[in-house]
Amino acid sequence: MGELLKELRGMASDTALKDNRRLGAKLREEFAGSGVRFAATPSRLADVHRAAAERLADCLDADGRGRPVLQEGGVYKGCWLESTGTINAELLSRFCPSVAEATFEQFADLQREDGLIPYKVTSAAPVFKQIQLVTPPARSVWNHYRLNGGPEGAGLEWLRKMYESLSRYDDWLAANRDTRGTGAVEAFCAFDTGHDLSPRFWHVPDAPYKGDPARFDPNSPVLPFVAPDLTASVYCGRLYLARMAEELGDKDAAEKWSLKAEKSLQSLIRNCFDEKDGFFYDADAGGRFVRIQSDVLLRVLASEVGDGAFFVSSLSRYLLNTRKFFAKYPLTSIAMDDPRFDPSSSYNSWAGPVNFLSLIRAPHAFERHGRHVELTWILQPILSALSRMERFGQTLSPWTGEEGYTEAYSPAILCALDFVERICGIQPTPEGELRFTGLLPSAVDHGSPVAEETAYSRTVDGVVYELYNTAEECYVFADGQLRFRFPAGVRLVTDRNGKLQSVVGMSARKVEGALLADGREIPLRVKGNEVWRAENGRLTLESAIGVVLPTYE
Repeated sequence: MGELLKELRGMASDTALKDNRRLGAKLREEFAGSGVRFAATPSRLADVHRAAAERLADCLDADGRGRPVLQEGGVYKGCWLESTGTINAELLSRFCPSVAEATFEQFADLQREDGLIPYKVTSAAPVFKQIQLVTPPARSVWNHYRLNGGPEGAGLEWLRKMYESLSRYDDWLAANRDTRGTGAVEAFCAFDTGHDLSPRFWHVPDAPYKGDPARFDPNSPVLPFVAPDLTASVYCGRLYLARMAEELGDKDAAEKWSLKAEKSLQSLIRNCFDEKDGFFYDADAGGRFVRIQSDVLLRVLASEVGDGAFFVSSLSRYLLNTRKFFAKYPLTSIAMDDPRFDPSSSYNSWAGPVNFLSLIRAPHAFERHGRHVELTWILQPILSALSRMERFGQTLSPWTGEEGYTEAYSPAILCALDFVERICGIQPTPEGELRFTGLLPSAVDHGSPVAEETAYSRTVDGVVYELYNTAEECYVFADGQLRFRFPAGVRLVTDRNGKLQSVVGMSARKVEGALLADGREIPLRVKGNEVWRAENGRLTLESAIGVVLPTYE
């Protein structure tokens, strides 16, 4: 323990970022303020983590006010709403909050008078050719607001600005992307969903008709599609607009958004859900399902559609099924048993390979239903692949984990930072929690160890927390003093002051041992996904949902 912790503590707080350009310097300052440092034995995963932090500076540009904003990276010159301006910035918010905030805000600053938000922002100008919507912008904005202090941090006025902008955007979508009157949201082209080269959009134009986001090709016999992922995104966005309205003191508006969300959900189920398959499909102009099983399911689930029972069914039938999406390196972009599946990762493709955007969108869907153990089965092989990365490409081979197309791609960079924190780090949440996860990256590649011990630090409200993990035990320090000791295989959840709230089972096996907390030892017997609530020096079982096993047919 002493050597690795000594190495962690010996790292200068700003060594993670070495860029001296003005924009890079701002990023370095913010990253240093997070106190995030990571060490591991052997060091290869820690080296990749450090490289990821450094490469973030390659994914910056200045907005119209001269502030650093996140870029997609690699060959993608600009900031895309479906990714950079939503899920990427949502993850970045844990490490560099002012850069994330400026990234969100530029979309409101550049909104058209009619309410349309640009689908991307480049150094030249905002671009409005399509909508390209996946992760609900309102959810990402809300999580940033909550994570960074609420009204005392990001500020109510900032939230109000984003709320008003996203409300107008919702109006534009309702007026222009429901030509069939279904109450759902329509895709006019492949690029509307970011599904480049997906069989989902074979024989459909890549872009809207004549570059107008309010028009589809009138010569197409199948357009427009009623799109489940677009509809689910708007549904979820309306739920979070309701939260924003309530936070801003407008209860009437909050109720209206909740009613609109419910109508969106009903439209989604009525138009896009196949009950027999338990899957969501596009409905073409003739009302026929476009029966291609793609990561649309994961997108819908990440947009908070469905209850716990439906998520269990989706895991068994699809997400953890080795015939569908649960490849050696999951999750594929098309079901593997579809003859149109193409695993090639050497170009920008959503026809089969693993895309880092899918990977960083996935945790929200799993954690919403308490499926923490099952999520580790996605994270662990990807961490193994990340430990071998040199370029931070967009895609991975589902067979070998080798990185594919482009480099310095911000979703891949942020995936490295995010997944390390979820497996063996200290993760702050918008709910005001700190998660200390007592796992080690597993050896899935030829038995070669990714990390046999890890040490991670993060500064929260001026307190330096450190987590040291071994194969048997884990230790939490606060400002250098031992706060907790616990068996490997569980997660401790505290409030932001470090007060223990709960213990979560993070392994499929039963974890037994003792938790040392506040100088007292508490016996532990925790099964996978169990949540034990800490009260008055005791642990009480709060939930025990079991573990969903992988399937093969």
